Amino acid sequence: MPAKLSVNLNAIAMLRNRRDLPWPSVTGLGRIALAAGASGLTVHPRPDQRHVRFSDLPDIRALIDDEFPEAEFNIEGYPTDEFFDLCAGVEPEQVTLVPDDPSQATSDHGWDFRKNRELLVDVVARYKKIGCRVSLFADGDGDAEAVKIAREVGADRIELYTGPYGGCYDAPERAAVILDALGKTADAALANGLDVNAGHDLTVANLPALIKRIPALAETSIGHGLTADALEYGMAETVRRFRRACGQAV
Repeated sequence: MPAKLSVNLNAIAMLRNRRDLPWPSVTGLGRIALAAGASGLTVHPRPDQRHVRFSDLPDIRALIDDEFPEAEFNIEGYPTDEFFDLCAGVEPEQVTLVPDDPSQATSDHGWDFRKNRELLVDVVARYKKIGCRVSLFADGDGDAEAVKIAREVGADRIELYTGPYGGCYDAPERAAVILDALGKTADAALANGLDVNAGHDLTVANLPALIKRIPALAETSIGHGLTADALEYGMAETVRRFRRACGQAV
């Protein structure tokens, strides 16, 4: 099966938040994305609400439930008690846990699975009790032992942090090296019974090579590059472009 596309709405929310106005509409553009064939919507509600606001979550949940019941809601965040309460309130199909400091501009590294093993055992179990599939943010550095630990702590998936790969848009030789490491990480995860997602700085240009190296990729979560393209092509056409880049027949 081709990789699914989940559209990250954070960049849209950030643009909305520049003014005390309801546009651009997070749910409105989410609706266009889902109508164009996106498989889900992703948000990362940070504690300062500088992107998606806590009040957006019930509206996105209702959009999916009422109009696109086959789609999935994916919520990313660091597993604080407050974040758990947000997730428990809207019951996302998937929770992607990241090791972010609240002050970070964006996620920029995966979990240190060796250091955080005991924390993750408890945290993963907590989210699975409320019915969430749990994905853990992981560095794509080829560390097979690390992803084995991800499986041992109870995760269902890892999400490969593809920021370094996306950052090599003008350095193809370096991109090839990083892609090889991402592929090895995915191979190890799949061998340990984990499904594999990917996200961060993915584009129409760099997705095909990633899909070719990791044909079993389950899902891509894309926000910044997709939102940038939507300014040029519109949201619906942009979603179709990214779906094609994921290997979907559109």
